[in-house]
Amino acid sequence: MHETMTHMPAMTLTGVAVRTSNLRESGPEAQIPSLWERYFASGLQQKPGLKNPSVLYALYTDYESDVNGEYTLLLGHETERAVSERGENSAAVPEAAYIKFTSKRGPVQRVVIELWQEIWAFFQNAELERTYSGDFERYEVRDFHSADAVVDIFVAVKESR
Repeated sequence: MHETMTHMPAMTLTGVAVRTSNLRESGPEAQIPSLWERYFASGLQQKPGLKNPSVLYALYTDYESDVNGEYTLLLGHETERAVSERGENSAAVPEAAYIKFTSKRGPVQRVVIELWQEIWAFFQNAELERTYSGDFERYEVRDFHSADAVVDIFVAVKESR
């Protein structure tokens, strides 16, 4: 795992979403795999008005509390403004300081789960504090190969003053 501090501007994402929790996702009631299927079936990447259709975000937002509570996961793309079409959701990502974590190379399903586990362990002993205001995985879909991927995960943190 490699991490660097960065600052990201606010953005609006539009896509498909589900409300879930890490506990739910570890069992037979997991909803994230079917959310990915909905995204790929939706044709969102070809929708007009996307700022950069080759960049896909998996946004974790609207946290109930922390890693143990419910959250909303939105799979989508950056748009100029919120879109309220049938079957689509929009979410605002606030301007924030982030730690950008980069995975090892490998099958996407494995490297993303491993990286999130490393991130959770990192914050158990870190001086930095998560804000739970919106964390995201960023995928460059133009040259993406699910069997051989490197993924960046951005975790919002409180800025030290």
